[in-house]
Amino acid sequence: MKAWVLHKINDILFEEVKQPQIREDEVLVSVKAAGICGSDIPRIYQTGAHTHPLIPGHEFSGQVVEIGNHVDPKWLHKRVGIFPLIPCKNCISCQKEHYELCRNYNYLGSRQDGGFAEFVAVPEWNLIALPDNVSFEAAAMMEPMAVAVHAMRRVKPQINETVVVCGLGTIGMFLVMVLIDAGVKNILVVGKKEFQKQTVLQLGLDSSCYCDSRTQNVEEWVLENTKRLGTDVFFECVGRNEVFSQAVNLTAPQGRICLVGNPYSDMMLEKPVYWKMLRNQLTMTGTWNSSFTHQTEDDWHYVLDKLDQKKIQPEKLISHRFDLENAIQGMQIMKEKTQDYIKVMIHN
Repeated sequence: MKAWVLHKINDILFEEVKQPQIREDEVLVSVKAAGICGSDIPRIYQTGAHTHPLIPGHEFSGQVVEIGNHVDPKWLHKRVGIFPLIPCKNCISCQKEHYELCRNYNYLGSRQDGGFAEFVAVPEWNLIALPDNVSFEAAAMMEPMAVAVHAMRRVKPQINETVVVCGLGTIGMFLVMVLIDAGVKNILVVGKKEFQKQTVLQLGLDSSCYCDSRTQNVEEWVLENTKRLGTDVFFECVGRNEVFSQAVNLTAPQGRICLVGNPYSDMMLEKPVYWKMLRNQLTMTGTWNSSFTHQTEDDWHYVLDKLDQKKIQPEKLISHRFDLENAIQGMQIMKEKTQDYIKVMIHN
């Protein structure tokens, strides 16, 4: 089969490799769509993966074409989405079914071969069946959508509260999408590019709800739009010191801050910022990955239900499409930032 193989940092090649041999508890998935995640780019070009050679790609969907001996026959030929984290099922978090917090996990696309290939071996446990009206593209975006839902559920914004989303990468955009769907009425967003503004307008926000951090004073803008009271909920989707400080400065007393963005570097906590956290009794909440338990209340089934009902339309966020052979073009766009992008999608 054909696949993109990461041999070492900055050495990824499109090659003919052996088709995966599935184990008794695994299925073979024919990949139909795969998204390039922002985290794939440093993994490929800067930090490397946990093991090499490796086929990257953890956001993907496809169709089951072969099943292991211990797999339920119902999965054969099923259209599926894939939860990429493979939990140990033994640690204390797994025993509580908080699989996203597993300390001994494996991971498709970063610790074992993932979706930038024609076929992938996937444990049966990691499959979620797709209704016929959910496209492979939408299913390939279930992972980042579930991450956004998980963040939203961590702080539970109420419909009449004011919510700020700062940072409009893929997760930030999906947060806006799921917040709108959840009925939150007062959503303020902070971005830094014209195409981000146009995208949030397409999602349903008014232009008055968008702040361009390149030309506007973010703190003054948020205060003006909250009657100088501050916001009830602040999603920090950037991962920089200055944005964390803004979050603390702009969140109302007893408000909630959700830390979403992966850190760019060491995070420093200045004394005045720490004091404000104490004196305003702010709640800081981290968020990581998403819940997947095979129960209808988990994040993945929440997303699947919204997709099935056409309540959310993630295809709106696809900016680029490439076939598998030309996927390197999408990776390079994201690495070099030569074009505006949100979600880059690969097709087989």
